[in-house]
Parts: sequence; C-alpha cells; structure tokens
Amino acid sequence: MASRKTSHPNRDSEDKYSILLPTYNERENLPLIVWLLVKYFGESGYNYEVIIIDDGSPDGTLEVAEQLQKIYGEDKILLRPRAKKLGLGTAYIHGIKHATGNFVIIMDADLSHHPKFIPEFIEKQKEGDYDLVSGTRYKGNGGVYGWDLRRKLISRGANFLTQVLLRPGASDLTGSFRLYKKEVLESLVERCVSKGYVFQMEMIVRARQLNYTIGEVPISFVDRVYGESKLGGNEIVSFVKGLITLFATT
Repeated sequence: MASRKTSHPNRDSEDKYSILLPTYNERENLPLIVWLLVKYFGESGYNYEVIIIDDGSPDGTLEVAEQLQKIYGEDKILLRPRAKKLGLGTAYIHGIKHATGNFVIIMDADLSHHPKFIPEFIEKQKEGDYDLVSGTRYKGNGGVYGWDLRRKLISRGANFLTQVLLRPGASDLTGSFRLYKKEVLESLVERCVSKGYVFQMEMIVRARQLNYTIGEVPISFVDRVYGESKLGGNEIVSFVKGLITLFATT
C-alpha cells in the first residue's frame, strides 16, 4: 500500500507549521481541537507543532494541556503559559518567540475553526507563494453557523464598514483563522498597535500597506460548542474605536 507521503508529491519536507493556540477557559474544547490538529496533520504528512499559550485560565485549561502533552509528546505540543490574561496580540508575540516553524497558523481554540481547512490553507499558500492566507466566511462556500441574527448582523455590519472605510483587499477582516510566513507575521505584529478583535483587522490592513500578498480560503465558522462567547458590549465599542483609528492613520 502506498504511503501517505507518496500521494503528495509537491510537499516540501523543509516546511514546518507552528500552530498558535491562545487559550482562556477552554478546558472542554482543548482536547478535541488538539486531537483534530493531530489527525489532519498526521493524514496530510506536514511537519507541525502546536503551541498552547494559556493566560492563567481558572478552569484548569493548563492542566488539561499538560495531559495532552503527555499523550502526543513534547515535540508536538509545546506549553508556553502566562500568569494572567494579557490579550490576543501579546499572546501571538509570545507564541512566535517559541515557534520553530517557517510558517505560523493562528486559530481559535474553541472549535470555531475546524482544522480540516488547514491543508487547503497550505495548498493555497504554495499555489501563489502568498505571504499570508486568510480564512473567509464571506466568499465562495464560506459561512457562519450557530449564530443568532444579532451576532450575524454585527459581524456583517462590521465587515461592511471595514471594507468601505479601509479597502483592505480581503473579504473577511475580523476573522482569526490564518496562515502566515513567520517573518511576515513578525513584521506585522511589530507594527500593530490594536488590541482585542481589532488586532485581526489591523493585521490585514498593515499587510496591504506593506504590499504583502494575501490568499483566501472559504471556511465554515461554527459557534463555540462549550463555554461562553467572549464578544460583549465592550468589545463592540473597542472595535468601533479601532476602526476609526485605522481609518485616520492608514
């Protein structure tokens, strides 16, 4: 029987993919998302590591991560926790410092982003040698599942406003499922000043400013199964403020 690797003749064995998983109170979701990552990377044969950056979760997320490391190995599951919740942008900065891959994948740990799309991200990147590949809910057969009408309207409205004001050259700015060349991500993170949900939007806007190439892959976004959504009124206000700041400075 032919090996899996022989079915992927264009694979570059030198490439390694570092998946950054910032977590906060994700003890129910973490075992499944890690299992899915191991499954799809194992099937595709790509070299990878999963870096879990837990921000002092009080629900025992780190303890669960430690058990997962014992199961899958310290070479595949790296734990880089922090003492308290310090924000998404700084979590990426922290994770990049420990990443040994030449590509970095960022995604949510709450099962909103399914690892089954990662091989498509990788193939898309290779297809055009893109600097970054972004998952999009608003193109092709992409979509959102499990949100109520209010949440969908907020997301669509935010994306529409952003497209009109910033003209970023990408169809989904507020998504957080992306693949970057490591040096590109490092360059963008150094320049970004936003926090929270605006951070993802600024990353794409800065990429456009720096003439980085952007590929897109339609994805299905599914609302979290376990735990509570972290989107609230404060995040919406922060988003609007951030959008105005980016409009004024880019």
